[in-house]
Amino acid sequence: MLQGIETIFDNKDEMLKHLKKKTFEKNTKEFLAQYGHFFSEMAEYTAQAADKTLAAEEIGKCIVGAVEQKFSNKRGKIDGRTQIDLNFFMIYYVFTSILCSGEDGQIIAEGVRNVWSKSFKDGDIQYTDYDSLYNSFREKIFGLF
Repeated sequence: MLQGIETIFDNKDEMLKHLKKKTFEKNTKEFLAQYGHFFSEMAEYTAQAADKTLAAEEIGKCIVGAVEQKFSNKRGKIDGRTQIDLNFFMIYYVFTSILCSGEDGQIIAEGVRNVWSKSFKDGDIQYTDYDSLYNSFREKIFGLF
């Protein structure tokens, strides 16, 4: 299940850099165009499961396993700065994509969040939908930018 899911994090640094309303919208569209099949697979897997909560946790374990394999150092740990970036990436891109992937999006997001929170130090994060995040962006802060 979710073979190659670690590739969703390939452009993490670039997608988090200079994040504004327009870049968030552009990045999200490109992210879904390139990786949307993973979120469709998650939705299909959960829809067919007898226990949707358990299926969502299994998805969470796949994502966490991929992150640990991709970002852990020689001692099996993820450094603090990388963990912060991963948390933001999950909130901005992964959870928003999960939530728009189908009717079980909320169940999947909650299962992934629970596994993520238990798996990483400083990994206790929340999520919200794309529209809420998009509307929270401001083009200018105090007219400075």
